[in-house]
Amino acid sequence: MSRRVPILVVGLTDAGADSLPAQICRRIAGADLLVGGKRHLAAFPEVAAERLVVEASVEPALARLRQAWEAGQTAVVLASGDPLWYGIGASLRRVFPPEALEILPAPTSTQLAFAALAEPWHDAALLSAHGRPLSAIIPAVLAAPKAAILTDRQQTPAVIAQALIAAGLAPASRCAVCEQLGGPRQRIVRATLADLVAAEFDPLNVLVVWNDQPLRPIPPGLPDEAFRTEAGQLTKREVRLLSLAEVALQPGEVLWDIGAGSGAVAIEAARACPAAQVYAVERREVFVEHIRANLERFPAPNLHLTYGEAPEACIDWPDPDAIFVGGSGGRLSEIIALARQRLRPGGRLVLNLVTAGHLAEAITNLPTARVIQVQVNRGAPIQSDVRFAALNPVFIVVWRM
Repeated sequence: MSRRVPILVVGLTDAGADSLPAQICRRIAGADLLVGGKRHLAAFPEVAAERLVVEASVEPALARLRQAWEAGQTAVVLASGDPLWYGIGASLRRVFPPEALEILPAPTSTQLAFAALAEPWHDAALLSAHGRPLSAIIPAVLAAPKAAILTDRQQTPAVIAQALIAAGLAPASRCAVCEQLGGPRQRIVRATLADLVAAEFDPLNVLVVWNDQPLRPIPPGLPDEAFRTEAGQLTKREVRLLSLAEVALQPGEVLWDIGAGSGAVAIEAARACPAAQVYAVERREVFVEHIRANLERFPAPNLHLTYGEAPEACIDWPDPDAIFVGGSGGRLSEIIALARQRLRPGGRLVLNLVTAGHLAEAITNLPTARVIQVQVNRGAPIQSDVRFAALNPVFIVVWRM
């Protein structure tokens, strides 16, 4: 059996080979297999090793690296900055144990950007729009005092600036585009979001955005009277709080609210966790208008509202970490089936039901679910005393993947 040699994973700045100590360059020169992007490999034209370019899919490179490692060959992987930060390091760790990798990071592009700006970054949100939907990063920018965003050829600074302005960040918000960091062509452009909308930059850049009024989590518990609705069709405050506790939404997660009614649950969830994404659907036009009016009162830029009917309206939504069902429109079994299909591992399904028939249907489809009956009585004054007025009982059904 060949003696396995740890794979050397080297982070580079834009300076390429010039950023490395001589001893590391010698180890790269002695490699049997050299793996990296075209730009990384071009920094070492004299190395005679077998070369493998990492293309859109990293899997062929991982397979060849595995083969080389098991055969005892010397393999080197070239990457940008710190390979363990939005880099190939995560893919390598899927395939190799820690002892099979020797990782030598360079400063990340974000680190170099903040250094070029002389800006402390311990309180910054560090994000990547590279190959990711903007909906996943916009809330995090809105919730942070400053953010650094890795861009790509599609999610450019102009595109991101437009999305941030559309989400409610002031067009005059300060920002900076940091190009070709660490190399001789480094350029720093300080601007506002409005300035970036029509601007073009080198594809190798980091966008830094300052937010003078970051969104803060707002604990749920608004009184029922705060929401616009009609005929009292609203998830009551006490049931709303219990249901949100079962939903347990976390930053970066996705929540679906099916049958959103007046939007109380969706709005409170979105405001309590501004770095999460909340998707709400309501099939009644009048209640969609109530939701829009309530969003004007209680803004939640991470809430995405759809006028339509589940399950069809949910097809193009991202897979959820949690689903809340406040109204099924008579299609409860279909919605439960959709939840079982689409919920991510560890996902939560929380149902609010008011009829025994719907409860029986839910238990039939979810025999392992936990069921709670909530009966709330609210105190009300009567002469010099107090009486208790009963609200309609609600069944809370909780099922976990």
